[in-house]
Amino acid sequence: MEPAYIAQSFSLQTMASSDAQRQALIASLRERYTKALEHDDAEAKQALFKEAVYLDIQPDLFTQNEAP
Repeated sequence: MEPAYIAQSFSLQTMASSDAQRQALIASLRERYTKALEHDDAEAKQALFKEAVYLDIQPDLFTQNEAP
């Protein structure tokens, strides 16, 4: 195998893994946001927004009902 091919393959695998992790984080935020809404928990919602900022995730990705 060519070294460039190996590097590209590794890069694609890393990107796929990173995307899967990001989707899992968004799903977790969405689930916890839904629970915070159900319990009318403003403090929990605020904490989720702070977490999203830390993770560089836009709030609309987990506050809307549709999947990204």
